[in-house]
Amino acid sequence: MALDSNIIYLVSASPRRRELLKQIGVHFETLLLRSGPDRGVDVDETPTPGESVEDYVGRIAVAKATWGWRRIRDRRLPAHPALAADTAVCLSGEIFGKPGNPENALDMLKKLSGREHEVLTAVACVFGERLEIGVSRSRVRFCELTDREMRDYVATGEPMDKAGGYAIQGRAARFVERMEGSYSGVMGLPLFETGQLLRKIGQS
Repeated sequence: MALDSNIIYLVSASPRRRELLKQIGVHFETLLLRSGPDRGVDVDETPTPGESVEDYVGRIAVAKATWGWRRIRDRRLPAHPALAADTAVCLSGEIFGKPGNPENALDMLKKLSGREHEVLTAVACVFGERLEIGVSRSRVRFCELTDREMRDYVATGEPMDKAGGYAIQGRAARFVERMEGSYSGVMGLPLFETGQLLRKIGQS
């Protein structure tokens, strides 16, 4: 299948992923997944028993990108690749997705306090029969957090749509003692891996 133009569909509502794509000059349109209890869910992001964090983020990213391509086909939209990503925090084998409520966010922060954790982000791109996927793996260590610091941070609302209950590019930056890996990957879209996928698919 030939590409119509140098543009993609981003299957995400994340403003961070939109800004990161703009940063590297990628032109895109957005496809939005349903994810609210009143609207249904297009991709179930529940981890399966015994699933590794790498398998989990890869499975969800592929499911989102595949949903995007199906949406393009069903709506007879111009044929451009569908790009999606998924991020998870992992601590001692436990997968932290987005907190469901402030109490859940606070519990995540308590577990991350003073410890090192992994952040994995998978990026998947679907175009016709082609599927490309890449995974970024980073390590982040938090300083020891006080109860007040954690409660004040949760009260800002910033943790609620972030994997692991924090945004490294936001107010939680002051919690990060050190980081190894991809800063953009921890934000939610690793730009190196994304660029490699788009090159393979013919978009760069």
